[in-house]
Amino acid sequence: MAVADISTEQKIRGEVRKQDSNRRAVRIWLGLVILALFCLVIVGGATRLTNSGLSITEWKPIHGVIPPLNATEWEEEFKLYQRIPEFQQLNSDMTVEQFKGIFWWEWSHRLLARGIGVIFALPLLYFWATGKIERRLRWPLVGILALGGFQGAIGWWMVSSGLSARTDVSQYRLATHLITACLIFASCMWIMRGLAPHSDDRHPTRNARIWAGVIALLTLFQIYLGALVAGLDAGFTYNTWPLMDGAIIPSDLLIQHPAWINFFENPKTVQFIHRVGAYTLLAVTLVNMIISLSSAPATTHARRAIVLFVLVIIQASIGIATLLLEVPLDWGLLHQGGALVVFGFAIANWRAFYGEYPHTTAIAERD
Repeated sequence: MAVADISTEQKIRGEVRKQDSNRRAVRIWLGLVILALFCLVIVGGATRLTNSGLSITEWKPIHGVIPPLNATEWEEEFKLYQRIPEFQQLNSDMTVEQFKGIFWWEWSHRLLARGIGVIFALPLLYFWATGKIERRLRWPLVGILALGGFQGAIGWWMVSSGLSARTDVSQYRLATHLITACLIFASCMWIMRGLAPHSDDRHPTRNARIWAGVIALLTLFQIYLGALVAGLDAGFTYNTWPLMDGAIIPSDLLIQHPAWINFFENPKTVQFIHRVGAYTLLAVTLVNMIISLSSAPATTHARRAIVLFVLVIIQASIGIATLLLEVPLDWGLLHQGGALVVFGFAIANWRAFYGEYPHTTAIAERD
């Protein structure tokens, strides 16, 4: 081999090592973002379960970072809350001290959301400026940042639905808000997983990648149904299992007209569909595990299929316990957190079938 060829090969190897180091740094950053997003969803769930979401009646993206600092400011904030139907119809006997209890949940949720914007934007700017982010990932990451900003507007759009004619937020807007958060979460997970080393194990079947995507989308749909359940407080009714209202398939599922509206506004129907969604996801992940173990045993794909099925089993068990206990705060948050864990793993599993992003040399990557 010529000296020039050896030199070129050494240079390429050096660039690959450098790129691996950069990828590791970006993965750590995205991992922290994912962790922060997980915490944000949990705090959002607590805000919902404690009926705290309407405690802050104004959208102040900048000034809203500062909470009330003295008794006068607390009284002013409380007076704003007293103007809305939730206080007038449900909490008319609430004191300022009780108001503080719900205020801090919503304030913490908004502060954490702002914080995620910072821990995403500033490192992105640094990694871009120092050339640590590969060109193919730059604009997708900017897109995630833009979606995060849009999510803030969706959050206020959701809150505003409960400030005039309702005593709570619209379940449609609540579901939109949660699904958008999940899309941001999934996008970060997808990119982070693509930057990690992958095994060369063969796929269990020709359509394994497609089924991995189906499982991820089913999980997202199940989360959407869960949001509708939360928005309608449907989890506080029909707290029996496996029967629901004394039957496997309860009556009056289509009692409202037009019939389609039951799937969004009838608490019984929404909870029943959520149950069916859980059974469906459980069945699909079971079949996926069986096929993976029979077609490609002892591979990473088969091991992931086992983990995914076990996670769904655990999540379903948590869901049943949450229902039977009539949704106490701790179990409700555990169920919501479990949903995000299952979804995150499903996304990582789906991304694994596409392999690692191919390496490029600094010459090809240079602007």
